[in-house]
Amino acid sequence: MILEKNWRILTIGDGDLSFSNALQTTYGPATLTATVYDSLEAMRDKYDDLFYQQLTENKIQVLFEFDVTAPKTWQGLTKHSFDLVIFQFPLLPGFKSLEEYKARCNGINVNTLNRALLRSFLVHSFAHFLDPKGQQLCFITSKDVNPYRQWNIENALHIDTDIHYLGSSPFNIDNFPNYRVRNVDRDKHVKDTRGITYAWSLHKNHSLAKQLTPAMYQLNNCCSMCQVGPFINEVDRNKHNNSVKHKKMVEFEKLWAIKLSE
Repeated sequence: MILEKNWRILTIGDGDLSFSNALQTTYGPATLTATVYDSLEAMRDKYDDLFYQQLTENKIQVLFEFDVTAPKTWQGLTKHSFDLVIFQFPLLPGFKSLEEYKARCNGINVNTLNRALLRSFLVHSFAHFLDPKGQQLCFITSKDVNPYRQWNIENALHIDTDIHYLGSSPFNIDNFPNYRVRNVDRDKHVKDTRGITYAWSLHKNHSLAKQLTPAMYQLNNCCSMCQVGPFINEVDRNKHNNSVKHKKMVEFEKLWAIKLSE
């Protein structure tokens, strides 16, 4: 993850605030605002308030019950006041019942719901959170394993928008002391898996792009959504196209296209 100290940073959905605290103590950005999806009480029940206390002692603004998809929860946040918005290891909470699953999916699937969350994050960040005269950057850090890889992060999230994908950089958790990548529902640590930070901007030729790895597998003899290739020949391509992996991704993309058309 590439960061500059003069940036004004907003963190989204920082479950126990350990990332925001590590960001503040290690990098000391110009300003920092941290948000949590849960209430303060719910966060304390799941984790503790150690990092919250440390942030408040450093006079860092922390907003609870903040839903990046729901503008009514953004009270207390100054519009267009940030250079960078960060969403670390996003993942929708698990369903509490079969009834909740049926109600929320409603003909789509969990893959589509997670993509919709990330798209909302990008769209709302550029429309409401980021300063048009600032750096205009959004970061999402995710994992290079399923189901996260199946979200097609590099290609699918910014379709039919003015948002440009800039590239990616490795996320080294060792650069963020005491950061705990938590399970979204419980007080448990997520398995240590290599993280990748993906970057977007309204500026197609943003200077940051020079430091990033561009989108992979974009050539004609590759499958960009499966991140496979280059294919040696048509036989190799056909073998991939008939694979379970590819057919599953094709289905995900069809459902995503339906969601985008709504």
